[in-house]
Amino acid sequence: MYSHEIDYKIIGEDIQIVEVELDPNETVVAEAGAMLYMEDGIQFETKMGDGSQPDQGFMGKIFQAGSRLITGESLFMTHFTNRGYGKRKVAFSAPYPGTIMPINLANVYGNTLIVQKDAFLCAALGTKLSIQFNQRLGSGFFGGEGFILQKVQGDGMAFVHAGGVVIERTLNNEMLRVDTGCVVGFEPSINFDIQRAGGLRSMVFGGEGLFLATLRGSGKVWIQSMPISKLVQRLSPTGGQAHKEGGSVLGQLGNLFED
Repeated sequence: MYSHEIDYKIIGEDIQIVEVELDPNETVVAEAGAMLYMEDGIQFETKMGDGSQPDQGFMGKIFQAGSRLITGESLFMTHFTNRGYGKRKVAFSAPYPGTIMPINLANVYGNTLIVQKDAFLCAALGTKLSIQFNQRLGSGFFGGEGFILQKVQGDGMAFVHAGGVVIERTLNNEMLRVDTGCVVGFEPSINFDIQRAGGLRSMVFGGEGLFLATLRGSGKVWIQSMPISKLVQRLSPTGGQAHKEGGSVLGQLGNLFED
């Protein structure tokens, strides 16, 4: 199924929204609760599945919906369709401050994008969403952010949200090591793994975490400067103290002995 061709505009800087303009009978699918506003003529319907396979049977829809529960997303998705006679707009907002990335899947390797499990915001109808398990042992045991990933496939526009500033890097048979929570997405030509962060001393006292994400190969990767997990940690009562002490294991242990 070919994706619908939709027009869009990104509004805002620090806390962004995406405004999608739909021609008559065009549809955009979004995560439940992402809609900010919609003009008269837009009708929405909550469905089980992304609608990319209209002939899919009931059991197939149940399986797809169940896989979304594994990623922590809602069982259902919302389909917004322009039932009016002219162009109509519907807007979506990200669940936390950051950047919305518009990505044309037709220009991505294999028409496929691998993203962190909570990064997808909305996309043109025809876009297929599924889960992808990272088969590497290290990812399964130590990389909670990287073990369960989301696969976005299609030939139209998809919108992914990230925390803070987004950096796009193109690797040419190279390796890049990144904080595990800071990987937003990557092309399927990139090999993704979670590995130990250096020697024992660096792991215990370095403050960069025990493990790092390793991206290796040729293709595009997207990195976020402030993932929601790090933001929550910094805003927590002990977050400032941990940051002051470099976030090391020793600093965390020191908090246990405070009054």
